[in-house]
Amino acid sequence: MSLLRSLRSPSLIRAAHVRYNSSLPDIDAKNLQFTRTSNPKPIPQSSTLVFGKTFSDHMLTIPWNIEAGWGTPEIKPYGPLALDPSCTVLHYAQTVFEGMKAYRQESGRVLLFRPDMNMKRMNSSARRIALPTFNGNALLDVMKELIRLDKHWIPKEPGHSLYIRPTLIGTQKAVGVSPPTDALLFVICSPVGPYYPKGFKPVSLYGTTEYVRASPGGTGAYKLGVNYAPGILPQKEAAKQGYAQNLWLHGPEHYLTEVGTMNMFVVFRKDNGTIELVTPPLDGMILPGVTRDSVLCLARDHASGKHQLPGLADRLVVNERPVTMREVKEASKNGKLVELFGAGTAAVISPVDRIGYQGEDVHIPTGEGGMGPVSRAIWKELVGRQTGAIASDWSVVVCDS
Repeated sequence: MSLLRSLRSPSLIRAAHVRYNSSLPDIDAKNLQFTRTSNPKPIPQSSTLVFGKTFSDHMLTIPWNIEAGWGTPEIKPYGPLALDPSCTVLHYAQTVFEGMKAYRQESGRVLLFRPDMNMKRMNSSARRIALPTFNGNALLDVMKELIRLDKHWIPKEPGHSLYIRPTLIGTQKAVGVSPPTDALLFVICSPVGPYYPKGFKPVSLYGTTEYVRASPGGTGAYKLGVNYAPGILPQKEAAKQGYAQNLWLHGPEHYLTEVGTMNMFVVFRKDNGTIELVTPPLDGMILPGVTRDSVLCLARDHASGKHQLPGLADRLVVNERPVTMREVKEASKNGKLVELFGAGTAAVISPVDRIGYQGEDVHIPTGEGGMGPVSRAIWKELVGRQTGAIASDWSVVVCDS
C-alpha cells in the first residue's frame, strides 16, 4: 500500500478521529499506583556526578491506546523498557522529550521551575508528530509524586539539582508510516551537578554552513528526538577543528539560529550607548526554550522598570529579530559587540568567546569570570528564582521537606 493510500485508509481516518476524541480517559493522578524498589541503589558522591549518567531508584510510566485513551500511571523501580522490535519509535523516530530540573533548598523544600511551560511544549511537540496529547497539570501531579519519592537523590550542594526527563514514544507494533495506535509516556530522573563546576568557561563555536539544524516548515521548533541525532556528526567535525560547539547558520545570509542545543543571544552596543539584547525570533526553526523565555522576560521587565536587575545597564532594549554573521563580525571589529551567549536548561547560561567563521575567528568579549555584563546580571536573577533564593511565581513547590 502506498503512503498516500495508507493515509487515506478508513482505519487511519477512524484512528485520527479516536485520537482526538476528548471523551477518552486522560491522565488521572487519582489512579496512580506505586511499586517501590526492594533494592535501592547507593547514592553517589556529588563530586562524581556526570551529567545524564546516573539515575534515581524509580521511574514513572503511563501507557496510551487509541481505543482506551491514557492508562494507569505507575511509579515503579527504574529499569529497562520492554519494546517490540517493530515499535514505531525504533523505525520512524516517533519520540518527543523534555528537560527540566527540581531544586532542593536548605530547608528541604523542593521546587520545579516553570514546569507548565515544559508541559505546553511537550504537548506541542507530540501534536506535531501525531503522538497523543495529555493534560499537562495531571502529568505534573504524578511527576511530583515521583520527585517526592526520590527527593533524597537531589544533591544538597549549591548548583546541584535533579534533572527530569519526560519522554513520549510511539509503541505501535507495526512497520508502517502512520499515527501510532499505542504510545508510552515515561519519566526518569538524574542527579546532576553544576554545568560549570569550576566557574564559567567561555566556549568556542564553529559557524556551521555545511549543515543545517532546521529549515522553514520543518520541525526545529519542537523538541523531537529526530532533531538531535543529525547534529552529532557536525559536532564531531567542529571538535576536530578545535571548537566546542556548532553555531547553526541558515541561508545564504548566514542567519544565526541556535548554539549547539541551546537558544542564542547577542548583545550589541548602539551608537548612542544603548545596549541591545537580541535573539532570533520564533519563526518555526527556533525551539521555544523555557530558559530563552525567562531571559527575555527578565530583560524586558528590567528595561520597562517593572523589576530592575542589579548590575544591568539602565538603557537596555530587547529585540527578537534576525541576526547575520556579517552583523556580528562587523560589530566585533567596530567594538560594538558586547557579548554572545547560549541559554538552555542544562547550562542555564553558556558564554562564548570566539566563532570560527569562513577561515578566521570572530572574537567575542567576555567579562570577569567568563560572563559578560548582561548575561551575568540575568543569570544571577534566573538562578535565584530557580533555586527559590529569590521568591517568584515561576517556582512551583513539590514538597516542603
